[in-house]
Amino acid sequence: MPLLSLWLILSALLLAVALTRVAIGYAHRRGMLDQPGQRRSHVIPTPRGGGIGIVAAVLASVPLALLKLPGAWPASVVISFVVALLLVALVGWWDDHRSLGVLLRFAVQLVAAGLFSASLLGHGLAWWWLPLLIVAGCWSINLHNFMDGIDGLLAQQGIFVFVGFSLMAASVMQPALACASVCMAAACAGFWLYNRSPARIFMGDVGSGSLGLLAFAMTAMLWQIRKELLWPALILCSSFVIDASLTLLVRVWRGRRWYNSHREHLYQWMVRTGQTHAQTGAYYLGWNLFVALPLALFAMGYPRMALPICIVAYAATSAAWLALKHRLLRRDLHKVRHVSQ
Repeated sequence: MPLLSLWLILSALLLAVALTRVAIGYAHRRGMLDQPGQRRSHVIPTPRGGGIGIVAAVLASVPLALLKLPGAWPASVVISFVVALLLVALVGWWDDHRSLGVLLRFAVQLVAAGLFSASLLGHGLAWWWLPLLIVAGCWSINLHNFMDGIDGLLAQQGIFVFVGFSLMAASVMQPALACASVCMAAACAGFWLYNRSPARIFMGDVGSGSLGLLAFAMTAMLWQIRKELLWPALILCSSFVIDASLTLLVRVWRGRRWYNSHREHLYQWMVRTGQTHAQTGAYYLGWNLFVALPLALFAMGYPRMALPICIVAYAATSAAWLALKHRLLRRDLHKVRHVSQ
């Protein structure tokens, strides 16, 4: 079994590397290029759709891990996982080629999240969890899409979160889920090689939406195994959840069209005020490693305190977001006044 796990992880990594490289040539031939603009953070035309490499690598490795390794999951859950991922990936791939309407994309996301959530209900969860799971799944898909705006950031987050999930699964003797999570991290790493700054290709909706679904699915599966694991899982995701959620709330509060493209996330403001993409990614990684990870490990070690620790983590992340956003806004205002004088 260790040999099978190693083979699956290595296959995920190599397949993601190979297919991302193929996707670069494909995007150039099809004219799938993200052009620079006022609402974008890059300065040269860059191909998109490289997330197809992540999706293919996950589909080739994760179902086998979940079915063949100790702690195997029911076939119904694995099949629903595959179908849900295919739905989200296909609508994202289509949108990368030709822009789709918001309602159609959201409808597919609802079906995908609902299908996977319903499969969990058949294995121990009460039916009234279904609407909550669907909302969580759709929000995860969209927040990861919102956070895919600079080189390497989302792929880096995927590596961090899925490695963290694998440690949680291993801690409760779930080799199948642990290996599946490492396969996802390996797929993200293979794509990151081409997406790190300066990016040779962007993930596109096919990748960002799929990563959102994967993060939701892994969190839900960990939660089903042991309810206390929900809180450390959420802690690992805190930087992205807070940035996406608070940015959305501020836009709604100010009466803006929250669903339109913009550059108001914290990571985008950091780039706008002079940080490079690599430096901005380093800040997020530093927060993950030195704040989120220790708190998540603390929550795992003290399950009865997991919820309060999670609340502290989100309060700290919110405070850091507000303080840094205020500082960046003041710096930008000072720069504007200096230029106008």
